[in-house]
Amino acid sequence: MSALAEVLIDAGWSLSGSDLSLPGDRTRKLIERGLTFFSGHSESHVLPSARYLIYSPAIAQDNVERATAVLRQIPQFSYSQMVGRLMRDVTGVCISGTHGKSTTTAMTACILDDASRLSAVVIGAELCSTGRSGWSGAGDLLVAESCEYQHSFLDFAPKYSAILGIEPDHFDCYPDLASIQTAFCEFASQTAADGVLLVNADCPASCAVSAMARTSAKRITFGDHPTADWQSADWQPSPTGSRFRLVHRGYDTIGIELPLFGRHNARNALAAAAFCVEMGISAEIVRDSLATFRGIRRRLEFVGHWHGATLVDDYAHHPTAVRITLETLRNMVGTRTIRCIFQPHQVLRTTTLMADFVASFGSADQVLIAPVFAARESVNDEPRAVSQQLADRIKSLGISARFCASLDQIVTTLEDAARPGDVIVTMGAGDIDRIHYELTQRIQRDSAT
Repeated sequence: MSALAEVLIDAGWSLSGSDLSLPGDRTRKLIERGLTFFSGHSESHVLPSARYLIYSPAIAQDNVERATAVLRQIPQFSYSQMVGRLMRDVTGVCISGTHGKSTTTAMTACILDDASRLSAVVIGAELCSTGRSGWSGAGDLLVAESCEYQHSFLDFAPKYSAILGIEPDHFDCYPDLASIQTAFCEFASQTAADGVLLVNADCPASCAVSAMARTSAKRITFGDHPTADWQSADWQPSPTGSRFRLVHRGYDTIGIELPLFGRHNARNALAAAAFCVEMGISAEIVRDSLATFRGIRRRLEFVGHWHGATLVDDYAHHPTAVRITLETLRNMVGTRTIRCIFQPHQVLRTTTLMADFVASFGSADQVLIAPVFAARESVNDEPRAVSQQLADRIKSLGISARFCASLDQIVTTLEDAARPGDVIVTMGAGDIDRIHYELTQRIQRDSAT
């Protein structure tokens, strides 16, 4: 929603909005740019000048502001419906998949911006370089991170579509892999006949969707599989990130120096590079743009130091993402102690993927589990009970693990256990990143004392 707001403000719209939470950093930036903000929900917040009401998936139909819009006959659009309307007037570029959407969308948008082809972009995370998650350009291509939750990506009509990979997720919408593949098949089928469908050749579920999709768009693949059209050859870590050669059907295209760590980020860069070249962008612009890409917030983001320990923050909330992030961090820091503070996201996801979560922490030396962040769920004691179960099962594998019932307990545990040289990484899609603020505040209070 904040990304869409940034794009609309760039386009000259006057915006107001409300939230049950107090304004965070993103909202404060929008207020500085002219957004009128209301705390809480009330019919008075729907201003007389309002021509449209745009709502997030978290806002139910019986919300007082939505009900007021009905009475006043103000057209309502969900976030994805509004992005879809904006896409009607330009060429749509949609990037989907269980993992890597935000980073690949941001990479693609930056490349297109450098090539003067970007019309606008909406991303579910902020760029480290600018703090923006949405912005407008003077080009013809609108880039949208395209999430499958509640089938929202079916509101888009792209010419260029990418599927980065498909795994079971969002169990409140998709009970199994077959149901989520059906949704992705519908998404792929909406790719324009004269467009491009880019698919991860290393993901059997994605390849099956590509084969079933009802579109005559050009099919292109990327990955390590020998049959992939686009591959990253000779990948190797570097002191500042990693490097690889971009290869197209057996022929070297150009060398890529990426200032981001991890094989998974190189794979994201491969997808963005292949996608942009297929859209007519030169390999040289791709290379130069990726060389200056500093990443997005909460993706292996270095956020400071605390008592000699290095602080890192990451958004990982799926077992695959947890495992890859910790493996990447282990390769970066060697034998240094990694202390992972993990906040599971949703009780249903955690219980359904419990065995996979348990196995994903092998690269950590210590794991502290916070209560489940029960987004969009009605719960009682489940957040604590499920997190306790996860901690107990991780401990049974011989890894130091414990359940911490509160933020204060986590901080106290770190104060007792952490040593200079340790790496402390927070992981989760909820509010676990508040830990870093609390640690910083304690340092300030200690200094003042």
